[in-house]
Amino acid sequence: MDKLKAIETFVTVVSRGSLTAAARAEGVAPAIVGRRLDALEAHLGVKLLVRTTRRLTLTHEGSAFLEDCQRLLADLAQAEASVSAGGARVSGHLRLTAPAGFGRRHVAPLVPLFRELHPEVTVSLNLSDRVIDLAAEGYDCAVRVGDLPDSSLISVRLADNRRLVVAAPGYFRHRSVPQHPNDLLHHDCLVLSSDASQTRGWAFTVPEADGRSRTVHIRPRGPLTCTDGQVLYEWCLAGLGLAWRSTWEVQADLQAGRLVSVLDAFMAPPNGIYAVFPSARHLPRRVRAWVEFIKERFGRADFGALPKR
Repeated sequence: MDKLKAIETFVTVVSRGSLTAAARAEGVAPAIVGRRLDALEAHLGVKLLVRTTRRLTLTHEGSAFLEDCQRLLADLAQAEASVSAGGARVSGHLRLTAPAGFGRRHVAPLVPLFRELHPEVTVSLNLSDRVIDLAAEGYDCAVRVGDLPDSSLISVRLADNRRLVVAAPGYFRHRSVPQHPNDLLHHDCLVLSSDASQTRGWAFTVPEADGRSRTVHIRPRGPLTCTDGQVLYEWCLAGLGLAWRSTWEVQADLQAGRLVSVLDAFMAPPNGIYAVFPSARHLPRRVRAWVEFIKERFGRADFGALPKR
């Protein structure tokens, strides 16, 4: 048994979540991954993983061994990099994913710039509003916008994500301007129809009688819904209703007067734009370089800022 290879495979299986995903990441058949795990457990004389057709579960011994293995592999990688003539190079294949609208506008343009800095890296970018299971599907890093659900993923906050209620000026030629979030119930609102998006509704900060404030969620309605945020944005520009959009999407339109914002006094605190990845330990150099690169880009003061009036 190649103990180092078996340890690497064990860590990959845990981080990827399945033997199949680990085999895909290592470029071998799942049966080979299974044999490596069997040999490692036989060598140690303990069960590391409980494997069923549906899931993998670490045993108590497996959890303790995993931490030691991750530390060992990280130390080995650092030692190799410190003595290798090419240790400073960033290379390999990078699999990325991001939400469709945000990804088209703000992630895709950064990929060629990143490759100019690191020409030995190849990149695959998946733009989808589906929440992808990074470990199971073999992705290195995702950019996600909004509140993150509880998960085992590691996240790095890249920037604030602020949302505004906006409409084309023409919409208000025959409609009153809402003065309170509750007024939205009497307006044509353009909302996402996906069950997985904005499930709690549009968020606002509302003052209370004691001087404090609380965040409330309004579920507005309207004659038009769509699963694609880009379509809602275009309908909004056409004057068909009010939309709740991020500043990164509507900044230029607000500055040019194509859209106006309302209910600014009730704007909720920002949530975040994040880079997420399966594990911080034994993180490939290319993934670390990508996260640092986009963190610097999105961290600039003008990104996602409120337009000046």
